[in-house]
This record gives sequence, C-alpha cells and structure tokens, in this order.
Amino acid sequence: MQFREATIADIKQMQVVRHSVKENILSDPALVTDADNADYITRRGKGWVCEVDGNVVGFSIADLEGNNIWALFIHPDYEGQGIGKKLQRLMMDWYFSKTTKTVWLSTAPHSRAECFYRKAGWIETGIYGKGELKFEMSSEQWKAMQQIVL
Repeated sequence: MQFREATIADIKQMQVVRHSVKENILSDPALVTDADNADYITRRGKGWVCEVDGNVVGFSIADLEGNNIWALFIHPDYEGQGIGKKLQRLMMDWYFSKTTKTVWLSTAPHSRAECFYRKAGWIETGIYGKGELKFEMSSEQWKAMQQIVL
C-alpha cells in the first residue's frame, strides 16, 4: 500500500474509484469531469491517492479555494483497512499547513461516511445542498484530534 500526491495521470483511476462506491453515488457521473478533478488537484488544492499493486484504490482532495474537502473515496473492496484515515490525515495536515480557515465537507445522512467523519471529530453544522449533512473542522479541532490519536 503506497500513499502519494495525486497527479493528472491518476484521474482515470480516481474516476473508477469514485464511480464504484456504494454510498454518496453521483446522480449523474458526468457531473464530475476529468477536467474538474484536474482543476482541484493542480489549481484549487491538492489530492492524494492510495495505490495497491499499481492501482488507485482510494483518493482524497482538499480545496483551498472553497475551504472544503472535495473528495474522499475508497473503493469498496478496500474499505476498513485504514486507507480513509490515512488519506484524511494527509490532506488535513496539508490543508492546515496552508491556512487556518475552518474547512467543511458534506455527505449523505445515515451513511458510513457520516459515521467516519463524526468519529474523526468533525462537527455537524447543518444541511447542505440536497439534504446532505454539512460538517466543519477548525485548525484547533484538528490539532486536538491528532493529540488524541497519538
């Protein structure tokens, strides 16, 4: 298992992972294009991937411009192996090395992702978009959560 920064060459495999998930499914896969991914990992923020045997099995993307977590997805065959936790740590450490602004994300209610974010210390702050839960994390909260983990 290898973790590294995402590159343009990873986007096709990132899309495979994104379209393989069982929760937080895109209503229309064309809504998130390869160009969108490229913009987020090269201009708006940065992304990371987890590879197993040369294949991307998970990825995360932090958006500095919008102060949000744009993506954190794990292929269903690789869930429960700590990949999401490691990808989250990489992107959040990077995000807060660039800014102290509170970061937010949204996810479907009653999903495994909701449980994941609650366990990681994210604070629910309301509803976003079409009924998704909105969560936030401050720099101070993130640092405190990392002290608990250590």
